[in-house]
Amino acid sequence: MFDKILIANRGEIACRIIKTARRMGVATVAVYSEADAGARHVRMADEAVFIGPSPARESYLVIEKIIDAAKRTGAQAIHPGYGFLSENEAFCHACDEAGIVFIGPPVGAIRAMGSKSEAKKLMEAARVPLTPGYHGDDQDAALLKSKADAIGYPVMIKAAAGGGGKGMRQVMKAEDFDAAFASCKREAAASFGSDHVLVEKYIVRPRHIEIQVFGDSQGDCVYLFERDCSVQRRHQKVLEEAPAPGMTPERRRHMGEAAVAAAKAVGYVGAGTVEFIATQDGQFYFMEMNTRLQVEHPVTEMITGLDLVEWQLCVAAGEPLPLRQEQLHINGHALEARIYAEDPNKNFLPSTGRLSHLAPPAESLNVRVDTGVEEGDSISPFYDPMIAKLIVWDDDRDRARARMLQALADYRVVGVNNNIDFLSRLVACPAFATADLDTGLIERERAFLFPGAETPPAEAFLVAALADLLRERQAAEARAQRSSDATSPWHARDGWRLNGAARRAQLYRFGETQTSVDVLAHGDGFTLALGDHSHAVRGKIDERGAMRVEIDGVRKDAAVIAAGQMRHVFLDGRVWRLAVVDPLHVATDGAGGHGGLLAPMPGKIIAIIAQAGAKVDKGAPLLILEAMKMEHTITAPSDGVLKAHRFAVGDQVGDGAELVEFEAAKA
Repeated sequence: MFDKILIANRGEIACRIIKTARRMGVATVAVYSEADAGARHVRMADEAVFIGPSPARESYLVIEKIIDAAKRTGAQAIHPGYGFLSENEAFCHACDEAGIVFIGPPVGAIRAMGSKSEAKKLMEAARVPLTPGYHGDDQDAALLKSKADAIGYPVMIKAAAGGGGKGMRQVMKAEDFDAAFASCKREAAASFGSDHVLVEKYIVRPRHIEIQVFGDSQGDCVYLFERDCSVQRRHQKVLEEAPAPGMTPERRRHMGEAAVAAAKAVGYVGAGTVEFIATQDGQFYFMEMNTRLQVEHPVTEMITGLDLVEWQLCVAAGEPLPLRQEQLHINGHALEARIYAEDPNKNFLPSTGRLSHLAPPAESLNVRVDTGVEEGDSISPFYDPMIAKLIVWDDDRDRARARMLQALADYRVVGVNNNIDFLSRLVACPAFATADLDTGLIERERAFLFPGAETPPAEAFLVAALADLLRERQAAEARAQRSSDATSPWHARDGWRLNGAARRAQLYRFGETQTSVDVLAHGDGFTLALGDHSHAVRGKIDERGAMRVEIDGVRKDAAVIAAGQMRHVFLDGRVWRLAVVDPLHVATDGAGGHGGLLAPMPGKIIAIIAQAGAKVDKGAPLLILEAMKMEHTITAPSDGVLKAHRFAVGDQVGDGAELVEFEAAKA
């Protein structure tokens, strides 16, 4: 076994590898960029090496810097994690040249599976089922369109070197092919350094099922069952589970054997994932093989009781697989939800900022949280905006789903937009609950998943007001203890008044609506009134904002996190963001538009669609902004005239930068 390994990655996967290595007695070296100088994986590792500026292309993607860091620290092996250089043939070769073990497959396997086109040819020879399509080298646009026409629409255009949902476009009809083809090639070149694409038949209502495989240097290979990753948005996985609902033992064996055949066809060593697209009636076709550990590997660990990172280290050190196929068994059901800093109501636009409050659910045998951040850390614009992976396990799917709902209800994040409320609706969605799964589930269930503007329940305002009142009392008690007369009645906040009662109003705003909570204080609680309805309310609050509340004799657990004037009210599995209104504040008239459209986040202008002076309709594309490795199309907010562009193609823009001068058409 190795004495020391270097982890050529960041975030939750780096932290995950460090935990396993520490348990095995293996020392770890972290690498970090300027943005990650104080990151959790850097704090956890035994050693850390600075490798450059924040952009990944100047740090985590620079092979020479990673190899040099390993040599300087005496690391015998490098674990690439996933993403970055994990499936980079040149990086694997550089490790071999430097005499450093690459904890992953050999160069030949990465080369074979690195191109979707070449991989399809190999799988065809290995008799692995393939989706009808064109995987050739000729990239002439007219040829690819003719192939798509022959296959029949809908089709999918994919980056041959792609992955992670990038460089993929679904084309429903022939007239949309050219625009999708150009966009796909552009994103493929930006994300993977190659604009080579392939075209495949798009399976209607497909399921995405992948098989975890593991090979050793002795030539043995096993499959560790399947994961269902059908619940996706923009071809990126949102929820994963194992085993796949409705999977029969016979079909599991057939898919597992096909995956092992695929791995053996390229002499695979280490952890890998063979991904299949499956029809509703159980047919399956090879999509691609990911020559690395997957983001969703924890659900496999939860149902098998194995540590796949430990297996990786053992196999990379030359040891045989710890178990044979007949020794592997499934126990229970596991679900994984990806907690992201993003806004689902704005097409999942990534969010950046400081995690001013972060309270994950308590971990146990049934609940696991893999994360690369802690409270006070920041989500930067330079990397994937994942906050954590939340994994739950139970005896069966229904119990695991209930446990996931509870864990999501217990997860509190303040400081960035996040998808926790959305995930809760997704897990509760009837289609997901009944395992009516396909990759279009989120789109076909939009009415349930995106209910539109909702009004907070009365309890949210009552809990917010109670939290403010309790904190006010705590502050008064703290001042009293610091004073020269701690028992003075003037410190009391018990509502006592001579010949009367202390009445006041707490004002909160949600959206454009202002709500008044009328307060009457008592010795051990309050009477809080909303309109004509009064409620007896009392409770306790701790220093982290967690509350035990009693409203009209009904007890609830809640939390209220104060962030400036905002009150983040966590109640009944939801979070409501209320603003405290100062009745003495005089608002100024800030009306009046600036005539421009603002960048929703930092990024780079990669295409100008509409030219200055053009008359455009509402929703017409104006330009394309690339941010966090994804394309975001900026569209016209109304009918009008695009007066001018503020930036050119290739320019970097900051969050909130004015992108264009736009003049709305007069009514």
